Amino acid sequence: MAQMSPEVLGDERGTLLAFVEAQRAAVRETLRGLDEERAASRPSASELSLSGLLKHVAEVELNWLRLAQQRPNERMRDEASYGDSFRLVEGESIPSVLAFWDGVRQETEAYVASVASLDETFPLPPAPWFPKDAKVSVRWMLLHLVEEFARHAGHADIVRESIDGTKAMG
Repeated sequence: MAQMSPEVLGDERGTLLAFVEAQRAAVRETLRGLDEERAASRPSASELSLSGLLKHVAEVELNWLRLAQQRPNERMRDEASYGDSFRLVEGESIPSVLAFWDGVRQETEAYVASVASLDETFPLPPAPWFPKDAKVSVRWMLLHLVEEFARHAGHADIVRESIDGTKAMG
């Protein structure tokens, strides 16, 4: 999806999707011009790498989409493999993760277009950080994706600046 001003899109769905896309683009932009090795480096005090952040946000979006669809997540991680959501593993590359994320983006946009209302709800899974028997709306999910991606775009900005001094808006 090409970046557009939310005012151009008009309706609430388009506006929310534009904000989600703007944050996706912010994460992707931090990888511009880097090879796989530099993108996998961890130059700051954090354990985060740019390629790991890319993979994480793509998998986070898939997880929220599957929760909303009330379908099983084919990439759901158990405790033993959770760390793999923050690093590329055998057979993965930045282009492959970008392609995966693009597919998830297309699915998310199609799902959002298909719901009768952004007020439609879905249950949250049992977890200590969610209230028992809680439900959230599709609107809430989109706002949460903006929040999640923005947080990680900020992390990615710091990691990229630590790699080579490149600034997100520079």
